Amino acid sequence: MDLFKKCYEFTRADEVKALGLYPYFRAIEENEGPVVQIEGRKVIMAGSNNYLGLTAHPKVKEAAIKAVEKYGTGCSGSRYLTGTLDLHIELEQRLAKFFNTEEVLLFSTGYQTGQGIIPTLVQRGDYVVSDKDNHACLVAGNLMAKGSLADFVRYKHNDMDDLERVIQKLPQDAGKLIVSDGVFSTGGEIVDLPKLNKIAKEYGAKILIDDAHAVGVIGKGGRGTASEFDLESEIDLTMGTFSKTFASLGGFVASKSRVINYIKHHSPALIFSASPTPAAVAAALAALDILEAEPERVDKLIRNAAKMRTSLKKAGFNVVDGRTAIVPVIVGDDGLSFKMWRMLYDAGVFVNVFISPGVPPGRQMMRTSYMATHEDEHLDQIIEIFTDTGKKLGLIE
Repeated sequence: MDLFKKCYEFTRADEVKALGLYPYFRAIEENEGPVVQIEGRKVIMAGSNNYLGLTAHPKVKEAAIKAVEKYGTGCSGSRYLTGTLDLHIELEQRLAKFFNTEEVLLFSTGYQTGQGIIPTLVQRGDYVVSDKDNHACLVAGNLMAKGSLADFVRYKHNDMDDLERVIQKLPQDAGKLIVSDGVFSTGGEIVDLPKLNKIAKEYGAKILIDDAHAVGVIGKGGRGTASEFDLESEIDLTMGTFSKTFASLGGFVASKSRVINYIKHHSPALIFSASPTPAAVAAALAALDILEAEPERVDKLIRNAAKMRTSLKKAGFNVVDGRTAIVPVIVGDDGLSFKMWRMLYDAGVFVNVFISPGVPPGRQMMRTSYMATHEDEHLDQIIEIFTDTGKKLGLIE
């Protein structure tokens, strides 16, 4: 069997491109936050994870430039050896204070963070207990743990009764880690953390929450899921990314000092990866400064998303309920989803298309997401374009 046979037989993307409906890998030429330039024209961005709109903030950009001038463009080594800067330590200490935890450890990407934590902690004879809708980075970490002869089991999405059904079958004396998104990246739902925490305590399990889409969005001052439910002292590990609210690139995990110390000295993803670049760390620090100084940005973000959720429902669209920055509009068909994306794009709005198998059949969607820097004029235009497009496609009356 030719190893590359599958590559030449994969034609789905080519077929969509031939129809002029391909929505992926579109190059952004200029980025002002709520408005971007693609293919020489301005479109309203309604698909970015730049939740607080800080990627274009002057203080964030200035911090990145100054870091390059002082430290250069890269660290040329892992955190374990020659790649630790005083900037890394400063950001870790600042984040630990922000999240009211003992210690924080940085990783080079958010995706890598799950792979750096899960297989490091969950080993032979232990169990990962994972929500079926968890982000791909958690799934990758779970599979790596399984490769180390740990066991990997899943429960129905955000279904705490099913979680208890699954976990009560596991050996009582085995190590167990319950893994869940805080805010689920596809539908924007919030994990039922109070019930999850109760089950974890009852069955002797530890908890890892991925707050990639929660930090800067929910919780007191944008401190995430545990803060949202006043459970900061109860959750064992919180991980996140800098590529969304913190307007940069990288990841982190927050936990007890002894847990962080163990991960720091045993995680291949940390030990064998070049450390986050000076510009990325400085940008994240500047974004954290702004988040702490201007918590009203979080309120503005939630107001914007709530306005869109209410308005799109009122227009007749099938909108997933929630209270985060993610507002999915269900289309229910791959071909129709691609067509709707193209019509929205041509009319001046960029959104994300989620199709099967990334979502279950019937759940294909336009996944819209909003920023604190969207103004009413942007939102009103998005609503108008969505409504006009939905009518033309027969999705709404």
